[in-house]
Amino acid sequence: MSHDCSRPIGDAGTYAFDARGVAKRFRHAAIFGALSALMPGETMRFCNDHDPIPLLHQIGDHFGDKIKMAYISREPGEIVIDFLVAA
Repeated sequence: MSHDCSRPIGDAGTYAFDARGVAKRFRHAAIFGALSALMPGETMRFCNDHDPIPLLHQIGDHFGDKIKMAYISREPGEIVIDFLVAA
């Protein structure tokens, strides 16, 4: 099932973050800032054009078990990951 990152998310407590629109030099700082701003139970739906494996390791190292990650789409050119803040 394909996800269109240009469409708003209807789920309460789920916030879109389209990394493709953020300059590369600011991208990681913006992602970490957005994740830090989430409250327990909230989700950031992350969209990107490539699978950010090194970033996922950095997020895991920084946040530990506080952030749960789940792929929504892992198609070439369309990576969508939900980052849920554990309650």
